[in-house]
Amino acid sequence: MKSFKAESKRLMELMVNSIYTNKEIFLREIISNASDALDKLHFLSLTDEKIRDSMKPLAIRIYIDKSSRTLTVEDNGVGMSEKELEENLGTIAKSGSFKFKEELGEKDKSDIIGQFGVGFYSAFMVSDSVSVTTKKYDSENAFVWESKGVAGYTVKPAEKDTCGTKIVMHIKPDCDDFNYSEFLETYNIKRLIKKYSDYIRYPIKMDIEKSVNTAPDGEEPKYTAVTETETVNSMVPIWQRNKKEVDDKACAQYYKEKFFDYEDPLAVIRIDAEGTVCYKAMMFIPSRLPQGYYTKAYEKGLQLYSAGVLITEKCEQLLPDYFGFVKGIADSADLSLNISREMLQHDRQLSLMEKNIEKKIKSELIKMRDNDRDKYSAFWKLFGAQIKVGICSDFGIHKDFLQDLLVFYSSSQKALVTPEEYISRMKDGQKYIYYACGSNTEQIDSLPQTELCKEKDYEILYLTQEFDEFVVQTISKVNDIEFRSVTADNSELQTEEEKDKTKKLEEENKDLLDFVTSSLKDKIVKAVISDKLKTHPVCISADGQITLEAEKYFSMLPDTENKPKAQKILELNADSNAFEALKREFKSGNKEKAAELAEILYQNAMLIAGFPIEDPVGYCDMVCKLM
Repeated sequence: MKSFKAESKRLMELMVNSIYTNKEIFLREIISNASDALDKLHFLSLTDEKIRDSMKPLAIRIYIDKSSRTLTVEDNGVGMSEKELEENLGTIAKSGSFKFKEELGEKDKSDIIGQFGVGFYSAFMVSDSVSVTTKKYDSENAFVWESKGVAGYTVKPAEKDTCGTKIVMHIKPDCDDFNYSEFLETYNIKRLIKKYSDYIRYPIKMDIEKSVNTAPDGEEPKYTAVTETETVNSMVPIWQRNKKEVDDKACAQYYKEKFFDYEDPLAVIRIDAEGTVCYKAMMFIPSRLPQGYYTKAYEKGLQLYSAGVLITEKCEQLLPDYFGFVKGIADSADLSLNISREMLQHDRQLSLMEKNIEKKIKSELIKMRDNDRDKYSAFWKLFGAQIKVGICSDFGIHKDFLQDLLVFYSSSQKALVTPEEYISRMKDGQKYIYYACGSNTEQIDSLPQTELCKEKDYEILYLTQEFDEFVVQTISKVNDIEFRSVTADNSELQTEEEKDKTKKLEEENKDLLDFVTSSLKDKIVKAVISDKLKTHPVCISADGQITLEAEKYFSMLPDTENKPKAQKILELNADSNAFEALKREFKSGNKEKAAELAEILYQNAMLIAGFPIEDPVGYCDMVCKLM
């Protein structure tokens, strides 16, 4: 019995119990090692005619023997000599694949997966003993390495007809903590191959027992169990195939099967990047919300492969939060992985992939917006809120990147439009991009403050989500043209002549306006003659940074003390019958009734603006009293 060189019992225990977090990962590691061995022999055969002539079709075979509780993985690859067996398996964390790549130097054109030499030992997570029988491609001698774990290992001569390596794992007995027998079930091994090693470039073959009808035609069926050899893996992934060979229809079908959706995606995004970092990616924009998307439980990320081997189901580093709805796969052989290959080291290659993927997603969305507005509208209905959150988050650091994706409902176009499209239709003399906020387009369309805009034939952007106003405030302007709310005190919709008329009316009614302001006390900061209203008698506007919509938003937040409130301005239409009634009562000295009228006008304005009445009973009593 030989001891593991220069390594302690603790290191073996660490690898078996700590480095790998999931026991089923062992099969990925063993198959990856077999794939490495096949890669090495294939690469050598390119320059060695003797190897090429004697080489049989390269493949990986897997055998299950329930009676002896063994799982066998065999390849006909490069094999190992006795010395290499000692070096590679007798010294933990010495990688034969890494050494092979070093020896090849600049000539290396192969995608050999293994780097650290610890993957093989993951077999001890599920096995109480492992034997490795191997024969090198240029040798007549075979050897067998056997070990039961930390106690050590033996190396002996063995019999083997062909080159390659056969690993036999004796699966541990079941215990209270884990059912190890699941690794002796054909269906489960097939599942693990499909999950982790489906795109290994060589066929992975298994003997599968099937029931076959052996009765002649016309007779009662007679089923007999037969064993057939089946290639379990797909080998060449769809994203590695040429775009000319795989159309969007085939990609959509793959998406539905891989990501368990019953609808085609809105878009298929493909990347074939070469340069500082080489990778391929295939991504999909779903046509419906992923399950639990707007919940804390939702996990974003792309499936990440390294040379066809699944590294992680969801690599969140590759997608920013605002593109978290994207599904798909990224595959690169250039990634720096940690020792267990279960986690990534966040290095320069990964950062480059992240930036490139982010730009590609945006460019595809822009293309969809410009070429198929109906499809983009469907996308925006599903995921527009996430783009808006991305604009406002992190103190607006992403606004310049994301604002090109923005669309809003237009009062004149009756459809979603971009701010740039709005600007292209602005009237002569129009200074601002006008918008109005509300719960829906119908409610916004009926707002009194929109009347003057409509009279001037100014287009209005209708903002229907609670945080939309934060979005336009974060962006502030587009092409140096500012956004301005029609409900703001400084909407500047009047001409100079109209402003002079309004100013004159305010001077004439100064005492009345002061009375209304004082009678409403802390509910408003002032009452003014409106520069917006045409037919409606009253409306509310806001002065300062806190808008009416911002106040509504903050009011919905839980457990928030001293919630910010807008500085409200009561705007009165001097041409309305309501104003005349108010003015008449004030001039006649009936201040109590005038105050009641002011209160009713204020409450009406608040209702129109979408605010609840604080005292509905008192309000109804005042209205009934007037009646």
